[in-house]
Amino acid sequence: MKICERVANLALAGLTLAPLVLKVDPNLNETMSKEHALRFPFVGSAVLLSLFLLFKFLSKDLVNDVLTCYFFILGIIALSATLLPAIDRFLPKEWNEHSIVWHFPYFHSLEVEFTKSQIVAAIPGTFFCAWYASQKHWLANNILGLAFCIQGIEMLSLGSFKIGAILLAGLFVYDIFWVFFTPVMVSVAKSFDAPIKLLFPTSDSARPFSMLGLGDIVIPGIFVALALRFDVSRGQENRYFRSAFLGYTVGVILTIIVMNWFQAGQPALLYIVPAVIGSVAVCCMWNGEVKPLWEFDESKTAADSSVGHTTPLQDGESSAGDAKSIKKM
Repeated sequence: MKICERVANLALAGLTLAPLVLKVDPNLNETMSKEHALRFPFVGSAVLLSLFLLFKFLSKDLVNDVLTCYFFILGIIALSATLLPAIDRFLPKEWNEHSIVWHFPYFHSLEVEFTKSQIVAAIPGTFFCAWYASQKHWLANNILGLAFCIQGIEMLSLGSFKIGAILLAGLFVYDIFWVFFTPVMVSVAKSFDAPIKLLFPTSDSARPFSMLGLGDIVIPGIFVALALRFDVSRGQENRYFRSAFLGYTVGVILTIIVMNWFQAGQPALLYIVPAVIGSVAVCCMWNGEVKPLWEFDESKTAADSSVGHTTPLQDGESSAGDAKSIKKM
């Protein structure tokens, strides 16, 4: 047992120090590929099982103390990024244009780039995260969780409905397996004292909170966001966005009903995934747009828009049409 505890301690220390020695791509906006979507449930399973083993072989308080420090930093970043659009309009324009680069004293290859506007936005975020770390209030937990959700949906993109269907189908099976067939998911969710879930107070003293994992918000959320971008690309009035959002709402309501009926934790994606995909499928079949929706690709749409973009002519330049008109004259 002592050897297992030492290995677990080393693993936890490695996870804590890894961001300081590993080079991370600063471009956080990611479009998911088919390979990423296929691997996602397996990577998620590995992370979930690793957390389960950490809580099993290490002190729960030790793990949660490390996670509190980690999420304290992440919370400041997420809250400042969420507040920045509302704050920077009241600040001088140059504060948001000129970046400041700061190098870590002992890790010279590691640098942080930020603006003065981001520093201002980080001030309320720092005080809020300090309140969360000291009190662990459920309301502070939920606000941080929502900030993580907003940033996650903003940074991740599925690219196409094909990739979205693959990802949601894989996580549909993932959620069912880890909730119904093993105690791992429920155990980690109860032990993990960090803003990775939304908490809803109940009147039951034996079960004071109901929980909804952030993954049950972010993963369907990026699919709903894709539906909105599809609407924009076709000049429609949020037709598919509304159907996808309605499906998500129905899925969450079904999850709550079944959870209270059986008085047991439920895999939310079991209800959310069929509701979201089903609502979008019904909408596209009803409107006869199955092929355009299935073939939609954000990268091709962006490329087409960039090709179609024209730059204004400078003084002294003439268009090709003007040259032909002059030649005819």
